[in-house]
Amino acid sequence: MLLFFILGVLVHCVFFASIFDIYFTSPLVHGMTPRFTALPPPARRLVLFVADGLRADALYELEENGNTRAPFIRNIIMHEGSWGISHTRVPTESRPGHVALIAGFYEDVSAVAKGWKENPVEFDSLFNESKYTWSWGSPDILTMFAKGASGNHVFTYSYDAINEDFGADDVTKLDTWVFDNIKEFFHAARNNQSLFSKLNEEKIVFFLHLLGIDTNGHAYRPSSREYKDNIKIVDEGIKEIVSMFKHFYGNDGKTAFIFTSDHGMTDWGAHGAGHPSETLTPFVSWGAGIKYPQKVSAQQFDDTFLKEWKLENWKRRDVYQADIAPLMASLIGVPFPLNSVGILPVDYLNNTDLFKAESMFTNAIQILEQFKVKMTEKKEVTLPFLFTPFKLLSDSKQLNILRKARSYIKQRKYDEAVSLCKELIDLALEGLSYYHTYDRFFLGITVVLGFVGWTSYASLLVIKSHSSLTRGVSKQVKKPGQLLPCSFAAIGVSIAFFLLIQACPWTYYIYCLLPVSIWYAVLREFQVLQDLVTALLTFPPSRFFGYLLVFTLGIEVLVLSFFYRYMLTAGLTAFAGWPFFTRLWTRAKITSLSWIFFSLLLAVFPLMPVVGRKPNISLVMGAGLLVLLLSLFVITSFIKRKGSFINEELLLHLLQMLSTVLSISVVYSTHNSLLRKQGLPLINQIVSWIILASSFVMPLLSPTSLLERLFSILLSSMSTYLLLSTGYEALFPLALSCLMFVWIHMEQETLLQSGVSCKQKVTSIQFACHTDITQFRQLNLDDIRRAFFLVFFLVTAFFGTGNIASLNSFDLASVYCFLTVFSPYMMGALMMWKILIPFVLVMCAFEAVQLTTQLSSKSLFLMVLIISDIMALHFFFLIKDYGSWLDIGTSISHYVIVMCMTIVLVFLNGLAQLLTTKKLKLCGKPKSHLI
Repeated sequence: MLLFFILGVLVHCVFFASIFDIYFTSPLVHGMTPRFTALPPPARRLVLFVADGLRADALYELEENGNTRAPFIRNIIMHEGSWGISHTRVPTESRPGHVALIAGFYEDVSAVAKGWKENPVEFDSLFNESKYTWSWGSPDILTMFAKGASGNHVFTYSYDAINEDFGADDVTKLDTWVFDNIKEFFHAARNNQSLFSKLNEEKIVFFLHLLGIDTNGHAYRPSSREYKDNIKIVDEGIKEIVSMFKHFYGNDGKTAFIFTSDHGMTDWGAHGAGHPSETLTPFVSWGAGIKYPQKVSAQQFDDTFLKEWKLENWKRRDVYQADIAPLMASLIGVPFPLNSVGILPVDYLNNTDLFKAESMFTNAIQILEQFKVKMTEKKEVTLPFLFTPFKLLSDSKQLNILRKARSYIKQRKYDEAVSLCKELIDLALEGLSYYHTYDRFFLGITVVLGFVGWTSYASLLVIKSHSSLTRGVSKQVKKPGQLLPCSFAAIGVSIAFFLLIQACPWTYYIYCLLPVSIWYAVLREFQVLQDLVTALLTFPPSRFFGYLLVFTLGIEVLVLSFFYRYMLTAGLTAFAGWPFFTRLWTRAKITSLSWIFFSLLLAVFPLMPVVGRKPNISLVMGAGLLVLLLSLFVITSFIKRKGSFINEELLLHLLQMLSTVLSISVVYSTHNSLLRKQGLPLINQIVSWIILASSFVMPLLSPTSLLERLFSILLSSMSTYLLLSTGYEALFPLALSCLMFVWIHMEQETLLQSGVSCKQKVTSIQFACHTDITQFRQLNLDDIRRAFFLVFFLVTAFFGTGNIASLNSFDLASVYCFLTVFSPYMMGALMMWKILIPFVLVMCAFEAVQLTTQLSSKSLFLMVLIISDIMALHFFFLIKDYGSWLDIGTSISHYVIVMCMTIVLVFLNGLAQLLTTKKLKLCGKPKSHLI
């Protein structure tokens, strides 16, 4: 069986990895020739301001008194330049946003595996194509563009990462640092002839990355005074920098300015998903080559922003974020970034119609070359008779459009030329997507075959080893014939040869050959399958279809809960009625009433706001006090039951209660300190880390009796969870644990009701590392319900207090008791542990359920994996590659979450066994606990 579980983990890892080959592969191609417009550009230099985390409405809207918080930018909109909204794409994070801005393409999600830190693929950028680029700002952003640049012409000046502190008294220093350093840089250039000459070259770029707004948004929310005041500081800083540039270059009128943001931010201070507050960012440009403001009487937009912002009379020109890169390249006359998929927004250009048409023609050629390279790559690795070209853009059509566009330019029909080039770009982009997803259907079929085969094999294994369906079958192993293995070997060799001649990646061999081996294993169990069919034929059809309907509805509720959290409430409410459909209500009324109460109590949490809640420390404090009251009650009951309480055990529980008190104190103290902008106190940070470390050890020191060990795990987990909480979610593990304790008693009552004798009461059962397998019994229909309950409780633990399928559900304030300096890996690890704590509580309760019901953990765990796999296959069919980016990202994340849950279940099962069965002894010989 151990071999089966290892094999299962490997198989699920393959299924999980397949999604990255199907949906997350890099869209980039290499081998194109740089393209630029031969006509003289309007600007010699470009200044790019990126205010990280700035929402469009936060910049454009007026304050309550009617004044703007960005008077300089507002003046630019009305008197000097053009403005609009830049529409970003998911994931709305800093790295992909800057890649779209500066390189012109939407970075593939594989970069998230490296934390957006390293360049997962080589790509070209505006900085790389420039003569020189100087940049100031955060080390996280600047270094990746310097690393991706060829030669030594991209210069970076950044502050230390330790300065990115969410708890600092004044994070606007991140922006003033940039403004001060660029002023010093230009002041020093007057006395440095070499630098002075470089600064007077053409085709140069200055990049100012301003992180203060994003940091203030995370720390205080976008509605805060700190966030809004930071916008005013940035506005004033930009005004000074623009003035400095004009003075340094003698008002030569050859500087173009761009002001925008990489992403926005939700009301609760998060970003990463596709909410409009995250995807709508400001875009303002002025200077050389940019159109002056245009007054209009009416504008056609679906939103009401113009009226809200009092800008309805100033022409708004919206762009997609990737379109900004070709615009900047066009302004200073450098080649378009090779991998750019942006479409030049000619409406922003203040130049001749000839320049616009030539620039658009160059843009079309640059994107068309990517299409050609992509097509050639796919054609070279596909058999000629199997290759299906993109029919909408044949070679003859490409040539025809290019000739026609060039003819229009010669005839001075510039508008027609621009329109035709846009048509060609649209077709080329559609073709790029076609070849990028060329193998998607083929790979999808292989993964589905593997899924169905694996689920079938696991089901047959459960029936064969843990059910009574095969009792009447002879246990003698028949010698398998040669036809079956020879047939599958021939199929495997044929598939491998087919992949070899097509020069497919090595991962394709795994995806295609794995289903062959799985289905071979399934057909080897043909006798079990035959016995199953025979047994089902003797089963009453009405009962069979009734059970099938209930099981299907249960799976659908689980799947729908990923989209609608209130389905968890519906499920928990249905669970509350469970005692009434059995004899439990008459047999164990107190236990049944407890089950009903805690089921309905837990059902409230999915109805609470997913995100957007404000920090409510009083709820965290209240949760801590409830834990202390529960501890006093439980310890008193332990003392009464035992008659005496061992000093070591009492001391341990008192220490755990002390940890809870310390957690409450640290949360309260840290919250107040941050409100006073005094940062995270060092003593609070030390105590938090000590509590976290001790939470892994404390349960192992407690007795292995079932209730005492589970109670010890709860106390230690709650101490850490309180430190990671900001509001009502602090109450969630407590309510969940109470329901889990009742579940354990309910399952034993159910077993007694079914006629199975229980050798021990719950209060006397002890966890043990090695359980006597003679205690195990065969599976029955109730065990399917138990497996379903576990999966449902795990999903509830997942979505009970938030939609963690969405990146913007993560609140950085959760980790402020541990650290406030920006550290994505450490913060991510802490938030991941917060997510796992309810999982651990459920899995530990599941261990107890297996003990109380005398059921093999392997058989019940197999059923859980089967249910999870059915859900995963369901989500695999729901994956989208069309529609809004929010829909696409959500559909993929749901599949990834279920696959992770299936894999993590194995880890959690091992962790739960460790927490429940291991016993540490600080001194003396360890005591043995016998069942």
